[in-house]
Amino acid sequence: MNRIYTRTGDKGATAIHGGLRVPKTDIRIEANGTLDELNVAVGALRTSLASDHMWQPKLREIQVNLMSLMSLVATLDEQRANNPNQLPDNLVGELERWIDDINSQCTPPDSFILPGGTQLATVMQQARVTARRAERNLWHLNDLDPVPENILQYVNRLSDLFFIMARYELQHSGCSEEVWREFGYKRKLK
Repeated sequence: MNRIYTRTGDKGATAIHGGLRVPKTDIRIEANGTLDELNVAVGALRTSLASDHMWQPKLREIQVNLMSLMSLVATLDEQRANNPNQLPDNLVGELERWIDDINSQCTPPDSFILPGGTQLATVMQQARVTARRAERNLWHLNDLDPVPENILQYVNRLSDLFFIMARYELQHSGCSEEVWREFGYKRKLK
């Protein structure tokens, strides 16, 4: 019988790509754990959408990219070129185009909004804050071992994507965005 447990991590260490063992408290493990949470959040979002929803293919692509991204984060900088799980060259540009497309279908924002409104918008906002936490952890890792720029940019853009998706959901579901406060710089211009 195959077992899922290995017992190799029972003493508080785990292996990263390349075989090196690091403490489970290592920032690389924390960063990858948060990226894994982000992947689950994207899975929850996909589950909340109809299986034929127009966003399904791109959200699946994000999940696949996150798997490769986690493999690269689990690899020391000097060994990353040997990792077979590389990311597409157009990774960030494609995501920015998708964000711009969704944003063009929303009214321009003029206020900070409270997360919520619909269950689906809330799932999108949860993915947004998970992406932001993942980005913070990646920057912390970057202080110790360089993280590729496209990974840092991609995770940053994912938070933008989930924010604009939540706005789209509210505006196209007929649910109003609940305003917290108007943008300060706009008040100063009046």
